[in-house]
Amino acid sequence: MDRAQLIAFERVVRERSFSRAAWALGLAQPTVSERIRALERAVGGPLFVRGARGAQLTDLGAGFLPYARRALEVLDAGVEVARQSRAGERGRVTIGVLESLSGAFLAPALAGFLAAHPRVEVLVRAGRHEQLVEMLLDGVIGLALIAWPCPDSLVAEMEVLLELRERAVLVAAPSHPLARQGSADAARVAELAQPLLVLRWWLGLPPPLAQLAERAQPLVELPLGTGHYMVLHGIGAGFFPWMQVAEPLAEGRLREVAVTDLPPLVRDSALVRRAAAPPLTPAAEALVAVIRRRAGSLGIVSRPPPGEAPP
Repeated sequence: MDRAQLIAFERVVRERSFSRAAWALGLAQPTVSERIRALERAVGGPLFVRGARGAQLTDLGAGFLPYARRALEVLDAGVEVARQSRAGERGRVTIGVLESLSGAFLAPALAGFLAAHPRVEVLVRAGRHEQLVEMLLDGVIGLALIAWPCPDSLVAEMEVLLELRERAVLVAAPSHPLARQGSADAARVAELAQPLLVLRWWLGLPPPLAQLAERAQPLVELPLGTGHYMVLHGIGAGFFPWMQVAEPLAEGRLREVAVTDLPPLVRDSALVRRAAAPPLTPAAEALVAVIRRRAGSLGIVSRPPPGEAPP
């Protein structure tokens, strides 16, 4: 039993004639007759009787008709979904993202993607780098925004789609002593931070920052969200990835403090997929394109994918 047989059956029912059904379908009448015979063999009995009023359904045919029409509806719907999936209009995309990139970076990109692709199902998982790598390699997610570079043992298992680099900046509320100074050396930062907030947005604490942290008293280690709340309320100073604080800096709710004797700090990350994974679906490709545009608009593309010019 196949779709062509069901279409022939349904058309004969509507036309009450094998010859008119053949004409409507653009087929030879013997072709329609053979399809009906094959369908009758499948269901185990005659579907039509021919009489003065044309082809009439048997009891078996009448009972089979609603199921045949339902099957055609389901098949047509499936074909349409498949077409839309190929065009990127439907489908499912799974992505994992570092907590520190989930709001300031990914959220606007995802909002734009969903506005353009309202029928695409999206699953987002936020977490620590190690969790995201595990989910990616286990196939739980298809894309991941993670810290980069990864340990050498994992690099070969990943395909890099986009590399990002953003500044890490020391910020404090306008009322904070460091913000009023505008710049200070590391010793002064250690003295005036009160407290210095150590925020783990890297795989390993950069050596210059580790040395500064050793000198600072008191020292407080916090998640990024907690640290963000504290500096906005005038408590302490901390180094944040630029995207985490770009908005309050622009609004004047935070101020950047230049550390005169500290080398520039950056946070590197990458959008990756498993190297051995099947090709990206059109929906996933569309999301990757939106993420690339978002990174380009912020000027944080470290290295574009091979064959693509920097934005």
